[in-house]
Amino acid sequence: MIRHELCAQRYFEDFEVGERMNLPSRTMTDALFAAFQLASGDNHPVHYDVEYCRAHGMPHMLAHGFQVLIQTAAGAGLFPHMVEESLKGFIEQSSRFLAPVYVGDTLYCSLTVSELIPGRTTGVLVMQSEIRNQNDVRVMEGTQKYLLRKRVPDAR
Repeated sequence: MIRHELCAQRYFEDFEVGERMNLPSRTMTDALFAAFQLASGDNHPVHYDVEYCRAHGMPHMLAHGFQVLIQTAAGAGLFPHMVEESLKGFIEQSSRFLAPVYVGDTLYCSLTVSELIPGRTTGVLVMQSEIRNQNDVRVMEGTQKYLLRKRVPDAR
């Protein structure tokens, strides 16, 4: 098997609380809204009809919460490449939506290691997710949990 590693492999004990991973920024375009509507099947006009939105006092189409949330997908950064050998699963996610996101907004996402919960052979890596817009307004916060193998399991 030929491996093409982007970065060194990391295991549960290689992470530290406070470690931050920034994800690439993304501007929310009409095309992204259309693609999300197609993929999700959500047909409410607030997500695809500009004139409906303006008639209801919004400047443009409003992003669906899940459309905002997916911007924190760890796969957009280096994390999944770091844990190719150790990742057992993405086990939990939660989020709170704090401000609206419209077409034209640029989102800046980060994941920060907030807790490390060790087990015998694995551990749970907890990361806080955060999204800010181009005006530095926090639009979403959340938590993601990943089950990772330990490099050296506890001998119990």
